[in-house]
Amino acid sequence: MRNTAKLTTAVLAAGALTLGLTACGSGKDSGSADRSGPLVVAASPTPHADILNFVKDHLAKKAGLDLEVKEFTDYITPNTATEDGSVDANYFQTKPYLDDFNKKRGTHIVPVVTVHLEPLGLYSHKVKSADALKSGATVAVPNDASNEARALKLLADNGLITLKSGAGAEATPQDIAKNPRNLKFKEVEAAQTPRSLDDVDAAVVNVNYALPAGLKPAKDALLLESAKNNPYGNFLAVKKGNEKDPRVEKLAKLLTSPQVKKFIEDKYQGSVLPAF
Repeated sequence: MRNTAKLTTAVLAAGALTLGLTACGSGKDSGSADRSGPLVVAASPTPHADILNFVKDHLAKKAGLDLEVKEFTDYITPNTATEDGSVDANYFQTKPYLDDFNKKRGTHIVPVVTVHLEPLGLYSHKVKSADALKSGATVAVPNDASNEARALKLLADNGLITLKSGAGAEATPQDIAKNPRNLKFKEVEAAQTPRSLDDVDAAVVNVNYALPAGLKPAKDALLLESAKNNPYGNFLAVKKGNEKDPRVEKLAKLLTSPQVKKFIEDKYQGSVLPAF
């Protein structure tokens, strides 16, 4: 009995050790980065993936970086995939959006380096100026907390509405204090705002959805955010703990290089602005 007990204890101990090693070495299954393979980055198609693909095609090889770009058209999957380790990093969002996402979903995503600004714009297929919006006009706005508040601030900064005192990064139409034009708001997924232009009088559209829809912010926007003191820079982000991954550090350096700055300026002609 005593020898059997010792044998059983030894077997259990070995099993526990094996289990522990398996758990610690589970790589992407446990949400930790596998730093031996390519750096997989989730990104919105435009301009984020465009910028990353410029780095991949022209700068990464010389820097010793194996870069893989995965495109997503929504604002949720890139963060959840970064959290669970399906991808190593993402590049698509602003700090107010990330703060709200982490708070509501319990994720642990952190910024690494800010790369560019995308001025939010008001567009229309029906009027030529914001002043031409009639009483009762319908304006589509993104339905996620950060971008909706940002859209309302754009309208408020240009005198179309007045927000209540203290309305901040989570403002909604319920926070409107004055609405002299009696504007109505249609809350839609950010990716759908360009498509809504035929159904509403105007829509507030993020640049990364405006450009693929053929809209040129610097030319077509009725209203456009100012880049001065703009807190909505787009950045490379990772799950907390992966900031010092050598691959991430290489990419962060490349994304803020003079070559990328010139690429952004030449390609987007003021519709996307370098933030470094």
